[in-house]
Amino acid sequence: METPGRIANTQDALDFTVENVEKALHQLYYDPNIDNKNLAQKWLMQAQVSPQAWQFCWALLSPDKVPEIQYFGASALHTKISRYWSDIPSDQYESLKSQLFSQIACFSSGAKMVLTRLCVALASLALNTMPEAWPGAVAEMVRVFQEEGGGIDGRARCLALLELLTVLPEEFQTSRLPQYRKGQVRGALGREWGSVCPLLQQLLRRTDSPGAVKARVLRCLSSWVLLDVPLSESEGLVHDCFVALSDPELFDTAVEALVNAISQPDSQRYVNTLLKLVPPVLALQDQLREAVQSGDMETCHGICRVAVTLGENHSRILLEQVDHWQSFLALVNMIMFCTGIPGHYPVNETTSSLTLTFWYTLQDEIMSFETNKQAVYLQVYRPVYFQLVDVLLHKAQFPSDQEYASWTSDEKEQFRIYRVDISDTLMYVYEMLGAELLSNLYDKLGRLLTNTEQPTSWQHTEALLYGFQSIAETIDVNYSDVIPGLIGLIPRISINNVQLADTVMFTIGALAEWLADHPVMLSSVLPLVLQALGNPDLSISSVSTLKKICRECKSDLPPYATNIVAVSQEVLIKQIHKTSQCMWLMQALGFLLSALPVEDILRNLHSLITPYIQQLEKLAEETPNPSNKLAIIHILGLLSNLFTTLDISKQDEESEDGSAAPVKTAPPPPGPNPVVVVLQQVFALIQTVLGKWLNDSQVVEAVCAIFEKSVKTLLHNFAPMVSQLSQMLGQMYSTIPQASALDLTRQLVHIFASQTEHFPPIKALFELVTSVTLSIFQQGPRDHPDIVDSFMQLQAQVCFWFLISLTLGLLSLKFPEAPTVKSTCLFFTELLPRCLDVPPVARLLQEDGKLLIQALLEGVGGGASRNLMDHFAEVLFSLNKHCFSLLAMWLKVALQPPGFPSSRVTSQQKDHFSQQILRERVNKRRVKEIVKEFTLLCRGLHGTEYAAEY
Repeated sequence: METPGRIANTQDALDFTVENVEKALHQLYYDPNIDNKNLAQKWLMQAQVSPQAWQFCWALLSPDKVPEIQYFGASALHTKISRYWSDIPSDQYESLKSQLFSQIACFSSGAKMVLTRLCVALASLALNTMPEAWPGAVAEMVRVFQEEGGGIDGRARCLALLELLTVLPEEFQTSRLPQYRKGQVRGALGREWGSVCPLLQQLLRRTDSPGAVKARVLRCLSSWVLLDVPLSESEGLVHDCFVALSDPELFDTAVEALVNAISQPDSQRYVNTLLKLVPPVLALQDQLREAVQSGDMETCHGICRVAVTLGENHSRILLEQVDHWQSFLALVNMIMFCTGIPGHYPVNETTSSLTLTFWYTLQDEIMSFETNKQAVYLQVYRPVYFQLVDVLLHKAQFPSDQEYASWTSDEKEQFRIYRVDISDTLMYVYEMLGAELLSNLYDKLGRLLTNTEQPTSWQHTEALLYGFQSIAETIDVNYSDVIPGLIGLIPRISINNVQLADTVMFTIGALAEWLADHPVMLSSVLPLVLQALGNPDLSISSVSTLKKICRECKSDLPPYATNIVAVSQEVLIKQIHKTSQCMWLMQALGFLLSALPVEDILRNLHSLITPYIQQLEKLAEETPNPSNKLAIIHILGLLSNLFTTLDISKQDEESEDGSAAPVKTAPPPPGPNPVVVVLQQVFALIQTVLGKWLNDSQVVEAVCAIFEKSVKTLLHNFAPMVSQLSQMLGQMYSTIPQASALDLTRQLVHIFASQTEHFPPIKALFELVTSVTLSIFQQGPRDHPDIVDSFMQLQAQVCFWFLISLTLGLLSLKFPEAPTVKSTCLFFTELLPRCLDVPPVARLLQEDGKLLIQALLEGVGGGASRNLMDHFAEVLFSLNKHCFSLLAMWLKVALQPPGFPSSRVTSQQKDHFSQQILRERVNKRRVKEIVKEFTLLCRGLHGTEYAAEY
């Protein structure tokens, strides 16, 4: 057979005949070759939008064709009507409508997928003709399908009509109608609801209506309520949906219909109707309890969705109806039952998670009332929220060890996320309940841990601690009078379970700021943390908790420093923790050492890192291989993370009275910084490592990270290293250019380039990397987008001190990599404001500015991704603001050649674009809109569906 691919390469390419379309469809569905399938699909897409589609689509709907071919014919019809409506003469509207009615009638007993597509086509025609050319469209649809005849049974006609009525609002939601038409059509559809509603109600209430018809009625209602049809007019239908909930076959569609109807924003206008919905929702409680007892999760889920939708969307309105406060409180209690539904999420139930947002919403509404009104509501609802806390903590409890062991990893992860959601809810509830909530939790925990008569499960203890942790992590509990008691209770907890131990650790970590204000309590909890460090199962919780304590309490930790360092060294040597936790541990030690005297810092540093330095020396002598590469990167990472937080010069950010002025602390000790001392000692070793691994970007990145993090932490105290580091960076970059070296150069420039004594080595380094990068540009910069990206960020950083040729930036604007182009645009927006006060910049701009405009216009014309247009617009805006006269001249010259920047734009459109740009010197957002509009014209996309999405 002749493939569509071959057809497309001949003069007969546009011969979209019925025969060729059928051949292509056969190839698409049955040819095993994927390339042939793709060719067929491409050809069929062209056929579908071709003028010939009007001829072949009707033929493809012939009863003797298979459903796949009929479906393509119906889809082609829909495409022509929805996308190319303007091609259809108005005198053919009636004929097209009659043909579609006739086809839908024929397929009412045929393939469902073809019927649906034909209904969508007729719906699209209706949307394009109503209300002017086809007034009363929906009423006519109903009348046509209610008429007897054609040999089609009533049930099939009814289902076809319902399908048509269902897809009509759905097609409206996705239609490409202009905005002004959308408003007109929405209004017309709203007026047609009067024809639809009685029909749906009649079909739903008839005892002889088949289940399939009732299900389609409910789907149709779901579709129409999305048009914001008045809830008061749908009231009877909505109450019929509640009746349908008792039918298992209709349950799911009835739930969807109710949820859609109740959640429509416009429904808030109908207060009386909303009040009438509360009793039928409450009447579902018996059905809900029966479903819980029988383990029917789907029914529980559906009823809960209905109750939560009513409460969540209309809580303020229902709260304000004070005469009905008891019925709303009953609804709240029903939702509380759903929150506390028996069983463990997500194995035994999946309903409780639906309710959490409701409790946020209800609290927000109560707290938004003015003070006196709020007090009245709090009197009623504070007890409800205390009950909610109990319910949530019960739901957060782990199952028995045996049951939990049987869960899949996916179920365990869902449960973890569920507990996080509960934690967020508890934190939010604290805003309403305040300190009394902490007291409540403390009393429960105290009774639990001191009750010797009744044995307690670890799950109960863990859940209460989890409640404390949830609140303390985000709320300032420093003034709570129960925290000392809690710290005192923690050592009494019998920890014989990983989950409980984890929560104990995280709770201590959440109280780190409180411990900083009450350092006497450190001795109670620090031994627990250090003991947990040796347990690999508690890796994340113990290390993160130690890090928090070392960060918040470092000034009070010197008495414990020796012990902390010793334990940390031991677990590091035993390799108990994974790489990321080892890095956190080194950060913790950095915080800890920062508070010690310099001699103690150096002594601890020596004992801490000597084993690693010795290991690194050994690795540096070995022949490079994947195994020792990972070991080298690990050791370099440990050093970087240690130096990230080891800072002896930091002052407190706030004074004791909370003002922003720094507290006067003792000046930093004289002599070199301990980090600098260590870096100088290992500098030669690092150079040796680089000598063997210079062509490995990951090792080079790890080396640069040590110095980059040290520079960021030490700032000007890094000064003694500037000269030798600049020299090493220059040698590295000259041998094998890497982006990480440029990023480190940028940090050095940022901090030291303005200092006279450091300017010479920084200047030499900058000139060297510029020269090397320029040679890369000449050889083929597209192979090194990461280097170009980092280099342009460096230029943006240093344009105050160094001026380079704009040629680099002009080349970079044409790169395919978006991050590189963005960095280049950032460079130009930083450079252009200097053209007025830095003469060399002005001279360079006058020389190369026309080339810059040409590069920008080339990108706007289609040479660059449309996602970059905002960045191009930023540069144009900056040029217009700072170089207006030059921009006017450059635009005129650049846009003069025919076909530039695109053959799709006329000279008038180019002139209009130029005038619009030059007019906007204040409104950057408007410049972005102008550029987007022009790029769509240049690409031939203006007025298309793509433009609508842009």
